[in-house]
Order: sequence, then structure tokens, then C-alpha cells
Amino acid sequence: MTYAPPRGLRRHSVNAYASVGLETQVLSASPERLITLLFDGALSAIAKARLHLQQGNIAERGLAISKAIDIVDSGLKAAVDREAGGEVATNMVATYELVLHHLMQANLNADEEKLTLAETVLKEISSAWREACDTPREHTPLQVRS
Repeated sequence: MTYAPPRGLRRHSVNAYASVGLETQVLSASPERLITLLFDGALSAIAKARLHLQQGNIAERGLAISKAIDIVDSGLKAAVDREAGGEVATNMVATYELVLHHLMQANLNADEEKLTLAETVLKEISSAWREACDTPREHTPLQVRS
């Protein structure tokens, strides 16, 4: 005799598997890859927020936008080295602040346009980041002095 798994068990198993997969990626990732994972997480949260906004699910929209805000603020913006980065770092922080503003306005006003603006900016930065980090670096051979 066989039994069907309890309802929701499959979803729970899939979520647990995905969580382990993400944890493995994070633990084995370079600092550059961690930033890429943060972009992916923020963009995924924005996509979920858009879906909830379109469906009129206010609570879930708020949770998804809050997650995106947390990733941008505590992850991406916090990772900017303001001392070493100079003007570029200052501009990045200002850009992340703009994204945060758009996300907050999207949530407060159920404004899909603001959500799209935040998403577009993050996609552009993410694309540039991936291009910069995925470009093979030239290796200079070590010179041995005699």
C-alpha cells in the first residue's frame, strides 16, 4: 500500500531543496558572486511584488517589496566601499538610495511604474556588474628574479 504525501509536503520539500542550493552557492561564492546573488534576489523580489500588485494582494506585495528594500539597503548599498571607491562609490550609494525611494513609493502608492523604475535601474547595474566580473582578467606571469 502507498500513501500520497500530505498536501504541502512537496512544496515544503522544494523550498527546502532550493534553500540548501542557495546556501551552498553563498558559502562557496566569491565576493563578486555574492553581489550577483544579491542582485538576483532583489530582482526576484521585485518580480514577485509586481505579481502581487497586479493581483491586488497588498500584504504579499508589501513583504516582497520589503525584501527587495532589505537586499538593496543592507546588501548592495552596504557593500559599497565609500572610502576606496571615491566619487564612483558616492554615485553608487546615491543610485541605491534612488532605487530605495522608488521601491517605497511603489509600496505606499501601489505604483507599478515606480516598481519598474527600481527594477530597470537594478537590471542596468546588475548587467554592468556581471560584465565587469565575468570578463576574464589577463594574467601576468610571475617573474622569477635570480
